[in-house]
Amino acid sequence: MASSETHYVLPRPTFDKPVKMLIVLSPYYKQIAEQLVAGATAEIEAVGGFHEIVEVPGALEIPTAIGIAERMSNFDGYVALGCVIRGETTHYDTVCNDSSRGLTLLGLQGLCIGNGILTVENHEQAMVRAEAAGQNKGGGAAAAALHLIALARRWGSSRKGVGFVPARDEYQVAGFGSGKDTA
Repeated sequence: MASSETHYVLPRPTFDKPVKMLIVLSPYYKQIAEQLVAGATAEIEAVGGFHEIVEVPGALEIPTAIGIAERMSNFDGYVALGCVIRGETTHYDTVCNDSSRGLTLLGLQGLCIGNGILTVENHEQAMVRAEAAGQNKGGGAAAAALHLIALARRWGSSRKGVGFVPARDEYQVAGFGSGKDTA
């Protein structure tokens, strides 16, 4: 049973400068979402961080919202929170896989993201994992993002070309060189 397993948890990181995080929440299952948020906000506040919360309709919209926020704001990291409970169709598989894939791709581009989107078979499993006083997966997702922020700060400022998309000034079309007239 997952609830009786013990595992190692990294010590909470410390920061010289406060962190600013965005929690992107799909509140489809309101009671579960409230527990996830309670755990995440407690973890962020425990390191002296600040947070904002935005809500989106479902788990599929979470990566898109994080991508928009990254382009248009100044957050240090992100916490993705929501719950997908298996139903009678394959829609469950699509939502689980695509939301996770979207978050992974954003992470590979250098964003500091903690994935707290629960993917479970039933409501009972979700509540066990979400409870802030229990498995606290919301707190765990926030902790993951905080650890990534600590690494990013340790290694310094970002470099051009990190991830899969080159910086705008690095695009070149084959056969056209830099676009500057050299004649």
